[in-house]
Amino acid sequence: MDYQDKEAVLARVAEQLSDYSFLESKGVLHEYSDSSLIPSAKALRELVELCRAVFFPGFYDGDGSLGRIHELMAGQIAAGLYMDERPKHGEACKDTVRAEADAIATLVVERLPEVKALLETDVEAAYRGDPAASTYSEVVSCYPTIRALSIYRLAHVMHTEGVPLIPRILTEMAHSETGIDIHPAAQIGSHFTIDHGTGVVIGATTIIGNNVKLYQGVTLGAKSFPLGKDGVPIKGILRHPILKDNVIVYSNATILGRVTVGEGAVIGGNMWITDDVPAGAKLTLQCR
Repeated sequence: MDYQDKEAVLARVAEQLSDYSFLESKGVLHEYSDSSLIPSAKALRELVELCRAVFFPGFYDGDGSLGRIHELMAGQIAAGLYMDERPKHGEACKDTVRAEADAIATLVVERLPEVKALLETDVEAAYRGDPAASTYSEVVSCYPTIRALSIYRLAHVMHTEGVPLIPRILTEMAHSETGIDIHPAAQIGSHFTIDHGTGVVIGATTIIGNNVKLYQGVTLGAKSFPLGKDGVPIKGILRHPILKDNVIVYSNATILGRVTVGEGAVIGGNMWITDDVPAGAKLTLQCR
């Protein structure tokens, strides 16, 4: 083996890794400094735990201090705003985004009772929808749907208040924790539950009514994307399904495109749906 000089190798690799031309060309180069506003996984994890402690006291670590929640939230919202605004306005936007983030964090904290109320309906739906659930405490402590929804519903409020980036980071944390992937822009009504949970995907423009139940492996996704002149998918198209109230979708079913599943419809396991489903319909694969 031809051993190379360590210092020469390190110097060469450092030079190669210092080529950030791709990031610069996309306007997303954020070099670290102590004063930089950058998202913090540690801070976001603490924020999630504190919010969960407010929603479900006694089940999660943290004292539920609204002051600390506001502080963490404002800092992370500022980081999201800064990363969104810096390519357009440079370092000068730092003070502006801090003030804006503080105001947005106040609006989000004001809506925490709304989030808590919705999560309580989700706990109710999970308990009533699963004969294996022996207590409500078991649902709150153990069920991945509650862990995922506690993050999604917080992230959704941030999204509706105009926070960039941070809501998506939060829901990807839930995805890593539970295997449930819900885009923060999705609209989900009350009494929602996902049985088992792993492998569920809910796209950004999905609309889900009240009292809807999904099982593991369900995809509420999009079909192929129309591309713009630059070859990049056109943004903002309504491309995901609408599920009306009281719909049940069983395991590994796939529903694609801007289709509507009518009220009370039942979609059997492993179904592939790309057209509207009438209210009350029951679709299943027939064995032969």
